[in-house]
Amino acid sequence: MTSTTDRRVATVNRKNIRGMTTLGMLILVVFLGMFAFAAIQLTPVYLNYMKVAGVVEGVKEEFDSQAPTLSNIRRSIERRFSIESVAVLTAKDVKVTPDSGGFLIAANYDHTVAYLGNVSFTVHFEKSALIRR
Repeated sequence: MTSTTDRRVATVNRKNIRGMTTLGMLILVVFLGMFAFAAIQLTPVYLNYMKVAGVVEGVKEEFDSQAPTLSNIRRSIERRFSIESVAVLTAKDVKVTPDSGGFLIAANYDHTVAYLGNVSFTVHFEKSALIRR
């Protein structure tokens, strides 16, 4: 009799511990879905930043050690923003300041993306490069 009782108890315990409950699965799916939705919302933001960073680096490579003028740098930034279809900021938002050894190009901006209802993500980006004369 003891062996039958032990088998029944072992069967019941294995049956109860076998897998995830429906509620647990639902919570996991909701959590993963929210994470995936956040990734989908933020991917274009980071792709735009990569375009802006590419423009800043491209201008640096174009004018490094060539003694450029401020207007040449501005024109190059405008042209590159147009080619790359950067809509997050304009060429006027990029600061180009004379520095002791050349020009400092700085693109600093915040990008806010709506998430759910009144919840949103704000991402701060900074990219700078020094053009030497």
